[in-house]
Amino acid sequence: MIQLAVNGVQRQFDGDPTTPLLWFVRDELNLPGTRFGCGMGLCGCCTVHIGDKATRSCITPMQDVNGASITTIEGLPAKAPASAGGLHPVQAVWLEENVPQCGYCQSGQIMQAAALLAENPRPSDDDISAAMAGNLCRCGTYPRIHRAIKICAYGKPNSVAALTDGMKTEEQA
Repeated sequence: MIQLAVNGVQRQFDGDPTTPLLWFVRDELNLPGTRFGCGMGLCGCCTVHIGDKATRSCITPMQDVNGASITTIEGLPAKAPASAGGLHPVQAVWLEENVPQCGYCQSGQIMQAAALLAENPRPSDDDISAAMAGNLCRCGTYPRIHRAIKICAYGKPNSVAALTDGMKTEEQA
């Protein structure tokens, strides 16, 4: 029997220990915010936090999370002081800045960004690019994702030029 905490609630799993964490979260716990993308840990749609580390749940077998604390997008607001509306600050900025287009990858993007900011509250443009490189967005919202992370880290600048310094605009991307 595998024991773990998911979003602060103690859970147990007694199935096949090689079952990916993604399927336990989605199918058994009915937490659909963690998405299936590629099934190979390459796209980032399935990103959750194990402890404070962003992890691809589609390639993480249940046997590797015995005793772990897992946070999904549904539990993210509890990991930081929530903003207005009960959202994690990253989620709030995502909405304020209209980051998503189709939205499919965004829970993974948000989880990756939250882990980056927890580890490095003032990331450089290069730090953001490196941390987010493994999260794919078919709609190409990368400039908006990057901008939202900068706003989370530094606040809203007084000018668009200060925010986009060193970044490609959506038109250039």
